[in-house]
Amino acid sequence: MGAITEIKVRGYHLDVFGHVNNARYLEFLEEARWTYLEQMGISFDSFARKGISLAVVNININYRAPSVLGDVLIIETTLNKIGNRSIVLNQVVHKKHDNKRVIDAEVTFVIIDLATGRAIQIDDELKQQWHELSSQYFG
Repeated sequence: MGAITEIKVRGYHLDVFGHVNNARYLEFLEEARWTYLEQMGISFDSFARKGISLAVVNININYRAPSVLGDVLIIETTLNKIGNRSIVLNQVVHKKHDNKRVIDAEVTFVIIDLATGRAIQIDDELKQQWHELSSQYFG
C-alpha cells in the first residue's frame, strides 16, 4: 500500500459535460504526490539546502471512468522504481463509494541540480534512502 490522498469533487473541477475535466486530474495527482513525499518525511526545504529539486518529466494517464460532482476520490501513490536518472511513481484513483477505478497513471521525475538546471544521477545512497522510506511508511 502507498500514500493515500482523498479529494472530494467540487463544482470548479467539472467541465461543461458535468464530469471532472481531464486536466484537473493532473492537479489531483500532484496533490497526492505532495502527500506521498510529506508522509515519507521528504521536504523540498531539505532538497533546496542540498541544491537539488524534483521535476516531473513524463506522465502517462489512462482514463477509465468519469467522476462527477460529490464523488470522493481516493488516490494511492506508490513507488514503482528508481533508476540511475529517474524515479517512477504509480498513481491510481478510484471512487470511494464503489471502488471503481477512475484513472491510473505512471509519473516519472528526475532530480535537478538547482545551479545548472540539469538532471543529475541518482546515487546509490539516495536510492537506498528512498526505498527504505517507502518501505517504512507504506510497507
